[in-house]
Amino acid sequence: MAPTTFAVHRKRPWLVALLGILIALSAFVLTPPSPASAEETDDGQEITDFYFGGIITFEDEPVEGVVMTIKGSGFEGETETDAEGKWRLYVPEKEKYTLTVDEDTLPEGVIVDAAQLPEGTQPIAGTTASFEVEFGLTGTKIMNLFLGEGERITVTFIDQLLSRLVGGLNFGLLLALASMGAALIYGTTRLSNFAHAEMVTWGGLVALVTTSFWHLPLWLGIVAAVVGGGLFGWAMDAGLWRPLRHRGLGVVQLMIVSIGLSLALRYLFQFLIGGGTRQLPGASPAPIQFGPVSLSYIDLIGMGVSIVVIIGVAWFLTRTRIGKATRAISDNPQLAAASGIDVDRVIRYVWILAGSLAAISGILWAYFRPGVKWDMGAQMLLLIFAAITLGGLGTAFGALFGSLIVGIAVEVSTLWIPSDLKYASALLVLIVILLVRPQGLLGRKERLG
Repeated sequence: MAPTTFAVHRKRPWLVALLGILIALSAFVLTPPSPASAEETDDGQEITDFYFGGIITFEDEPVEGVVMTIKGSGFEGETETDAEGKWRLYVPEKEKYTLTVDEDTLPEGVIVDAAQLPEGTQPIAGTTASFEVEFGLTGTKIMNLFLGEGERITVTFIDQLLSRLVGGLNFGLLLALASMGAALIYGTTRLSNFAHAEMVTWGGLVALVTTSFWHLPLWLGIVAAVVGGGLFGWAMDAGLWRPLRHRGLGVVQLMIVSIGLSLALRYLFQFLIGGGTRQLPGASPAPIQFGPVSLSYIDLIGMGVSIVVIIGVAWFLTRTRIGKATRAISDNPQLAAASGIDVDRVIRYVWILAGSLAAISGILWAYFRPGVKWDMGAQMLLLIFAAITLGGLGTAFGALFGSLIVGIAVEVSTLWIPSDLKYASALLVLIVILLVRPQGLLGRKERLG
């Protein structure tokens, strides 16, 4: 067979250049255009899917040039009304915001008429032109504001301080209920239970389901939540923590398990009720003025309930056999067991008590925020740990004092720092106190709790 011949052609330079030009042109044609910058309004606002808007009128006439600002979730925006009195403020997401009308841009002697505000909207205590606003089911919220003659309210620093102190006390008391339960768990088991946040959320969810879904009376929903919280604590110990303790897992492994359990429960709650915020019956009632302090009847009831429950827990720990056994186990579990105390049985009671306290705290937190959400407990978890550490690890009474300090610090700090940063103030107080007293307020140097 004759050998096959291959013809080898030498590359021509002009052909290589032509191919290069064609490749460059194809890359230019096929490259997708860069995305256009976000659309903006005439006053520089970035247009989003969520906005608040409306019309401002005085004696049925539109008011032009009124400056409106909005703040919340780390966002700030500003606009002013046009010749027809219309305004619109775009925000990045569906969250709660503070809407403020700049009263210096209103006509002389005119304020926002509180009697004609949209239903469910009230001025923030001590103001006539600032409101907390949030969306409903849609991504838009229309708020038509009517002006009327009146005197503009100005609040002195002392009045603001007094109002924040009372608000901090209210927050600290509901935080104490959750913190005392978590402190008892730590004292008896040395477990830093990250799933305690979901025990708080569970209380709000049970109250929501029984009242809003099943339409049962509110008092019955509260009872169901407290009982359900106790059962939840019992089930967690019986089904998970007691078997793990008996297998000899260390505190670090148990803490990691609690983190995983927290995440699993949190997203289970989101799957069950969705990602929105739902209100319990009677949420956001009209405030009652006590001088410069503004409180609703729910705030008064919540503070009263918290004080009664805290006194009950103190009596339980100091006057009952199980309470004394709880304190003994917290001091020295090996010595308590050698003394004949059934450690597992006492720990089981502690979990039931902690679950009930967390449930009550969850209900009060749902009215304080207000609203029930799938991750509501996680929002206060860091503050719970801060209160426990501040008061002294493992001591329920230390957690009480730590919670009051944290609650007051969080609310009072808003006099000087933006409200979005108020929770950081509690951590600053924690650092300062631990530098002076590392064992916490009521902790002892010879032991952790």
